[in-house]
Amino acid sequence: MVIWEAELRRALKSGRAIVLLGLYSMFSALVLLIVGFVTRELQSQVNAKLAESGADAEVATRAAEEMHRGVLGFLASNDPAMMEALAKVPIVVLVVFKITLFFLPAYIALMGFDQVSGEVGPRSMRYLTVRARRSSVLLGKFLSQATLLVGLVLVIDLAIFIYARIINADFAFADLVLNLLKFWCATIVFSLAYISLTTLCSSLFRTPAVSLVFNFSLLFVFWLMDSVGRAVSDESPVRFLRYLSPSYYSVNLLHPRLAEFAISGAAYAAFAAAFLFGAYGVLRTRDL
Repeated sequence: MVIWEAELRRALKSGRAIVLLGLYSMFSALVLLIVGFVTRELQSQVNAKLAESGADAEVATRAAEEMHRGVLGFLASNDPAMMEALAKVPIVVLVVFKITLFFLPAYIALMGFDQVSGEVGPRSMRYLTVRARRSSVLLGKFLSQATLLVGLVLVIDLAIFIYARIINADFAFADLVLNLLKFWCATIVFSLAYISLTTLCSSLFRTPAVSLVFNFSLLFVFWLMDSVGRAVSDESPVRFLRYLSPSYYSVNLLHPRLAEFAISGAAYAAFAAAFLFGAYGVLRTRDL
């Protein structure tokens, strides 16, 4: 607890939280504006073509609903339960969520690549381990990064949903609050495994730059395993590679059925535990 409080205070005083919030918010805002612009342009073109063909307002409404269901089906993997649960969420929120979730592991790596190696390299870690166990130091650093990320994600998600409420008058306040909590929890569950991976990579090397490069390399390997595993046929044994990638389990993080969500949550908890135990094993045997 002491390590967690000290690390969190140091992160906040250093200004890193403000810089990270700025980077995350600028990226999310850029994606949000681009997706919103493209969505409005597509809708305008559809409405213009329907008007030219002499279609009435009811036909235009049905066309908009069909387009919404098509995009929603693509984003929800054509799962009827997920499509029904996310039907009231604006498409712009879903698209931004999918895109930011793809880049979030890289953002986490940038946020905490030096959490352990920054102490091991200059050998300041030895002063911490004199007063606290190595496991306590490692857990405190992990929890401080997780706490910081929880706050940053909440701020960004809140801004995204408020923007969606402004441009979509039919997005009710009750639906906004409910889905904000759902999306926020899904992002946190997703992030825990990658925070643990960053902790592991930071524990493996004394130089923060090397930790960062290795972290990015592992992220690329995981992405490649997921992509190749999904691309091959179901008869190929290569398909099992996707089960070894954390990103494979992100599909059901927004699933309304508890069993489906629990499987994804358990998978991310298992990845987080494995990475943390690996980091502890490295730190325990390392000469500080």
